[in-house]
Amino acid sequence: MDTGDTTWILIATALVLFMHVPGLALFYGGLVSDRNVVSTMMHSFVSLIIVSVVWILWGYSLSYGTSTGGFIGGLDYLGFNDVGGEAALGTLTIPHYLFAMLQTVYAAITVAIISGGIAGRISFSAWVIFAVLWPTFVYAPMAHWVWGGGWLFQMGELDFAGGTVVHILSGVSALVAALMIGPRRGHLTSEQRPHNIVLFLFGAATLWFGWFGFNGGSALASGATTSLVFATTHAAGAAAGLSWLIIEWILRKRPTLIGTATGVIAGLVAITPGAGFVTVLSALIIGLAAAPVCYFSINFLKARLKYDDTLDAFGVHGMAGIWGALATGIFATTDVNSAGNNGLLYGNPEQLLHQFVGVVTAVVLGVVGTFIILKVISLFTSLRVKKEDELLGLDLSFHKEPAYHSISQLDNMNTLSSKSEHGAS
Repeated sequence: MDTGDTTWILIATALVLFMHVPGLALFYGGLVSDRNVVSTMMHSFVSLIIVSVVWILWGYSLSYGTSTGGFIGGLDYLGFNDVGGEAALGTLTIPHYLFAMLQTVYAAITVAIISGGIAGRISFSAWVIFAVLWPTFVYAPMAHWVWGGGWLFQMGELDFAGGTVVHILSGVSALVAALMIGPRRGHLTSEQRPHNIVLFLFGAATLWFGWFGFNGGSALASGATTSLVFATTHAAGAAAGLSWLIIEWILRKRPTLIGTATGVIAGLVAITPGAGFVTVLSALIIGLAAAPVCYFSINFLKARLKYDDTLDAFGVHGMAGIWGALATGIFATTDVNSAGNNGLLYGNPEQLLHQFVGVVTAVVLGVVGTFIILKVISLFTSLRVKKEDELLGLDLSFHKEPAYHSISQLDNMNTLSSKSEHGAS
């Protein structure tokens, strides 16, 4: 056991928790209309609560228990049984409790990301059930395959901090959910503007800050690799933000704050799978390329296909995750990592093939798993809120808790309360 390593992972775990709430909650909450701020933040907050319980009871065991044929973990750690103060997994220099908690917050934020694709229209009951089933049947198997000693790990696929496990899986799942639930009312006929760019920016900055823990925590120690990860993470985020700014300036004649900050997030997503495997210069290239990949996905692919990924969970997390996973197969080098895997540029084209298999696996699992889970949920409850509730906004129609006590919102709330009283009588 090493006290320095333990201290760092304690901090990293707290940073990832901070990314979740307030980070992602503010990031998503600032982008939606003022009618759905509370409901959007609730999705992030509730996913943290539910997934944490699921992960303690059975999710962690399915991911890191004794492997069954390389496909799923055993039941060794149900309810954190046999998870204690000893060295995690018998080989690490941090307590098992701490390693398990780090994996808990990773799982929770992955579910929260999905909510960005369906904000403003998914029913709360459906979301609660989804937050139980999806990490159990989609995230846990993928985490086992990549990080828990499963078949992708054995094959040699590289994913330092969650390019396939977190970002591709959540981005693709968000797209599937958005297609199944359908677009927002007036999606194509009226402009959907963010209600508070200040909240959005504070959320984006919090995510950037927390990403040092998200990526750096995956080193599972403090030292040279963690220092490298800090450098590659920051370089990719900054490069992608600059790249997005330039693209907007050229194509739209003006850079925007929302666009530039979104570019930073795209770069952070893209470097996640290779943060500890590539050089800082390679991280700059990965970040620079991530911005156009996501920009054109959001502004051209999405516009042409007319799907409603509300907050571009697929356009940013899915697409940047795919690029980052493949880029790891190109730029990985043993000059800076101890994984023993070089990428295409360093004489090992086979690594790119392994990364491609990992990407395809995450996409297929995300599509099939999310589709089945939502179909099952729809047998018991509606996936989508009623038309009148959606038009009024979920803050008032369901939570009865407006984010802002403006005159119009108070009038709407009074009208809603009056209708409820008349209905009850």
